[in-house]
Amino acid sequence: MLNNIESIIFDLDGTLVDSMWLWHDIDVEFLEKRGLSLPQTYQHEIEGMSFTETAVYTKELFHLEDSVEELKSIWNRMAIEKYMNEVPFKPGAQEFLHYCRKQNITLGIATSNSRELVDAVVSALDFGDCIQEIVTSCEVEHGKPAPDVYLEAAKRLSVLPDRCLVFEDVPMGIRAGKNAGMQVCAVEDPFSMPQTEEKRRLADYYITSYEQVLNNTYEVL
Repeated sequence: MLNNIESIIFDLDGTLVDSMWLWHDIDVEFLEKRGLSLPQTYQHEIEGMSFTETAVYTKELFHLEDSVEELKSIWNRMAIEKYMNEVPFKPGAQEFLHYCRKQNITLGIATSNSRELVDAVVSALDFGDCIQEIVTSCEVEHGKPAPDVYLEAAKRLSVLPDRCLVFEDVPMGIRAGKNAGMQVCAVEDPFSMPQTEEKRRLADYYITSYEQVLNNTYEVL
């Protein structure tokens, strides 16, 4: 998997850290305070959207009076304590980060999340020294599955796309990496288990733990 790879670019939520579980709770709480219920299709509909795109979509869907910036601020406040205190690494991720650094593989994060929450979890889990570049989808024109955020990360890392390996946990993100001309390894996550078949179809590799990469026991698709 790592042959001829100069840079690895990680999605964050559900890929590098175990955090997808908290967003369902936040969405339910946020909507309940406004007398609204969470549609079953909501989280699927926002998959891959940037933090800003999600705010725009949510504002229009529920006809909210809050501005887009107000919505983003509210979500950041609701999530930041959990990101700082309750979000762990995915299995084997910390060891894999340190292995990559020893191998002189540069590392980046390309995420749909807000920069505030990315910085919070990077600080809490103390892996800022491992990551050379962080790009959020709010910094590029289009969110996932468009390739923009991955291409921008590769540009900042000064690496050609075909020398990059992406780790992603959901189909929209896998499509974004493939659309950028990069190899993609799908990461198992409870949130996206119903999409496992689609993930396997789209990706080049599949893992349940980063230990599989280190031990060369990953699945080639």
